[in-house]
Amino acid sequence: MLGLTARVSKGITISTNLVCNDNSGAKMVRVFGVIGAKARLRRLPSVGVGDIVIVSVKKGKPEIVKKKERALIVRQRREFRRGKQRVRFEDNACVLIDDQGLPKGTEIKGCVAREIAERFPKVVSIAATVV
Repeated sequence: MLGLTARVSKGITISTNLVCNDNSGAKMVRVFGVIGAKARLRRLPSVGVGDIVIVSVKKGKPEIVKKKERALIVRQRREFRRGKQRVRFEDNACVLIDDQGLPKGTEIKGCVAREIAERFPKVVSIAATVV
């Protein structure tokens, strides 16, 4: 997996609620697992922009609610460094993806961090704006 150019501080932990930012049918999801987490005993693993998490769908279409899915973090409230700049967004948001890293939806409604483009070019190709 490619490394990120930015120094992303991890702002999302387990049991964080995220807005699902695509048209896959999910509206609100909750993080309950982290892919590739190496954490200390009794400390919650944390993730940031560009990381993959396992979520459960809390609000959305009835056929997708209570299902577990993989999601990619595309925005986070906690600021992170990109060179000498500091970047932060208004909310925490994710996009549902499949096992190969391809998005399940066909469009992404909000903006997406530029760090996503390095690892997941297919996700960025359907995004409205890249910041």
